Amino acid sequence: MTRKQRRLVLIGVAGVVLFSAVGLMLAAFQDNIVFFNSPSDVIANKTAPGKRIRLGGLVEEGSVERMDGATVRFTVTDTANELPVVYTGLLPDLFREGQGVVTEGAIGADGIFVADTVLAKHDENYMPREVADALKQDGHWMAEEQAQ
Repeated sequence: MTRKQRRLVLIGVAGVVLFSAVGLMLAAFQDNIVFFNSPSDVIANKTAPGKRIRLGGLVEEGSVERMDGATVRFTVTDTANELPVVYTGLLPDLFREGQGVVTEGAIGADGIFVADTVLAKHDENYMPREVADALKQDGHWMAEEQAQ
């Protein structure tokens, strides 16, 4: 083998290795690239109990129920579907009904999402397109507030 052929083989092998590594990384991140799932996504995908996910949407009006101590039960909705959530801990100051929220945790065997982290969103500018479109379709979108 000449020197030129050895270089070409080395470059070809390096390219195959690099291509394989990128392919494996993309396959590993396929389910984790989503910033969060809406209740409709969770129901449609039949997310397995115990699998860690992020659940995002709006805190449903009238659904916040303070239980014993620091435990809070509320419902996250995307106006099409809803999912009950239980969280034990301190809630963010901006957490309230009708406001955007992202929770991290897992669905229990009983279908209730058990959150270990709650992130309140201060502005609907950060709302995903699907949730914003669903709100607009249902007439819940505040277009005049958005323009300010």
